[in-house]
Amino acid sequence: GGRSGIGAAVGRRLAARGVRCVINYASSKDAAEALAVEVANGSIALRADIADDAQCRTLAKAATDAFGRLDLLVNNSGKTKFANHEDMDALSADDFIDIYRLNTVAPFQMIRACAPAMREGPASAVVNIASVAGVFGNGSSVAYAASKPALGTMTKSLARVLAPAIRVNAVAPGYVGTGWFSERMNAVAPGYVGTGWFSERMTQEAFEAFEKFIAGQTPMGLAAHAEDIAGPVVNLLDPASPVITGETLLLDAGAHLHGGLSRR
Repeated sequence: GGRSGIGAAVGRRLAARGVRCVINYASSKDAAEALAVEVANGSIALRADIADDAQCRTLAKAATDAFGRLDLLVNNSGKTKFANHEDMDALSADDFIDIYRLNTVAPFQMIRACAPAMREGPASAVVNIASVAGVFGNGSSVAYAASKPALGTMTKSLARVLAPAIRVNAVAPGYVGTGWFSERMNAVAPGYVGTGWFSERMTQEAFEAFEKFIAGQTPMGLAAHAEDIAGPVVNLLDPASPVITGETLLLDAGAHLHGGLSRR
């Protein structure tokens, strides 16, 4: 999940530290390849559907073949289906399985595929991108919210079994103002108060109003963007953080101190 949003912001920060990045993408080849050129250091873009275990293994091998080693892994891919939490008929069993396949199973598959090479490194680390939706049970759908604490539990399990060679942590962002969000349709609205700003597609004015609303609900007065999440992710990957493993760090500008973002 490296071609845009949080993944791209993490790639830029890592590359600024001299890291050679493999930017995985499922679509938008041109954007991924452009990012690889931008971050330089010999970084490359590779396509893989990480919900498919065979493609995870192929991706890990291609990365190792390209650079001779693997040190860091960021699992940023994810998906959802927008569904009002109050409508228990809005999700099927297949919806749950589809969401879990990418949000929970795929990160496990990527870690498993990369672990042999990462064990050889001097200070290898993994960061999984979870969500505060998994803490408060809110967000785009019940299935999405349920998939994220599963990822957090897996983070603890793998931190235990992969130590001391590989540290495994997670971050749980709250609202992050990316293009992905501003392009969503009105189905986003059931997750939050103040949804009168939503229309068929959010205008720039509506997006700015919504971000002002979000910022007003956080102690830090902040509506986060991808760069705000990338900093803590890179800090967790840094060999200078050897004592941190098995943790999920909340990145919501303190909204959890107020019980999370309000719901209707």
